[in-house]
Amino acid sequence: MRIGVDLGGTKTEFIALSDSGEILQRFRHPTSAEDYFGTVDAIRAGVERLESRLNEAGTVGIGIPGSISPASGLVRNANSTWLNGKDLGEDLSAALQREVRLANDANCFALSESVDGAAREARTVFGVILGTGVGGGIAIDGEILPGRNLIAGEWGHNPIPQESPQAGLKARQCWCGRQNCIETWLSGPALERTFAEATDQRLTASEIASRADAGDQGAERIMADYEHLLASALSAVINIIDPDAIVLGGGLSNIRRLYRTVPAIWAQRVFSDAVDTELVPPVHGDSSGVRGAAWLWKDKETREAR
Repeated sequence: MRIGVDLGGTKTEFIALSDSGEILQRFRHPTSAEDYFGTVDAIRAGVERLESRLNEAGTVGIGIPGSISPASGLVRNANSTWLNGKDLGEDLSAALQREVRLANDANCFALSESVDGAAREARTVFGVILGTGVGGGIAIDGEILPGRNLIAGEWGHNPIPQESPQAGLKARQCWCGRQNCIETWLSGPALERTFAEATDQRLTASEIASRADAGDQGAERIMADYEHLLASALSAVINIIDPDAIVLGGGLSNIRRLYRTVPAIWAQRVFSDAVDTELVPPVHGDSSGVRGAAWLWKDKETREAR
């Protein structure tokens, strides 16, 4: 049995998968925000709850909103900032009394959709998170590509493309300390902020997209600008890793028009006479990340860990 944990800023999801990927149990509970030791204890309790219900021990993989520094072994770059600088892997291993595997949540998302999701027949997959933040992960042949510095796919903290409609606007400060990161313009809160600044109205991202589809010209202009920026940012990814498929995750992945408009725009920016890269929605929805965390353990490794 494989157990996956998706540690989010507001909720933590737990899942138990069979070797074939069948869901045996799944549940969520609120994250102990700003409470590091409470977070560790909640993960321990959640894993024990799964194992008690199923009467079986499992391997444990955990998706986190950051990455592990190869220099220190500590969490870094987490927008759930109470995790930064902590030895989360060691503390969880001690709490659960077994080896645990940690990976960036966007990497887990890419892995999930590569193994048995929307891109299961693709060799190279770029997984994109468009939610509270913006992240990315790369999977090749069903394996995460972590990178030498364990930051492969972190396109959300690249600067916005200079030709984007937002390039000349007032700079936005990112939580990472830089200005005009892609995340500050492409996350869900960023889209809502752009709309509010232009219209003095506060709507959710899905409401903005619905208004645009209904013919609201102001909402349509905001969505068109958003789509041009997203296409420009992803065209740079295509030029570098040339993936077979890009899978969108996070709340904004539910905006259906993106799958039509964005590829039409990036075709003008990618350095190729034809662009066959597919842009697809996730099969496993917002539970894809937790499945990817469980898939951090493969069949042979799972058997050896028992």
